[in-house]
Amino acid sequence: MDRGSSKHNPRLDDKMAYEVRGIVQGVTGARVEESREAEPSGEDQPEVTEILDDFEVHNLSRFGTYIGLSALPGDRAKLRHSAENLDAPDDVLADIDSLPADKQYQTVAEIWHALGR
Repeated sequence: MDRGSSKHNPRLDDKMAYEVRGIVQGVTGARVEESREAEPSGEDQPEVTEILDDFEVHNLSRFGTYIGLSALPGDRAKLRHSAENLDAPDDVLADIDSLPADKQYQTVAEIWHALGR
């Protein structure tokens, strides 16, 4: 009987065939590796209550580029410091300065919402 491969010994060929069986045959009939499992449905994700148009997406993205990941979660002072270090323009700094000083923000979207956008 021809094994189809003469590069490896039969035991290694069988092991290699077993490892890719789930890919070749699909998930039925083989244990799915954790790294190949589907992502969860996102039940723990916040609901999207509004759809942003292209202009709003651009402005939010532009604003977010001046909020460093190390600043979140953070209050107004921490956000201002991050924006200054990232050379934020005056309009972004003015937006940050208009935020309440005592509130902690977890995400850029939360900041954007607090700005009334």
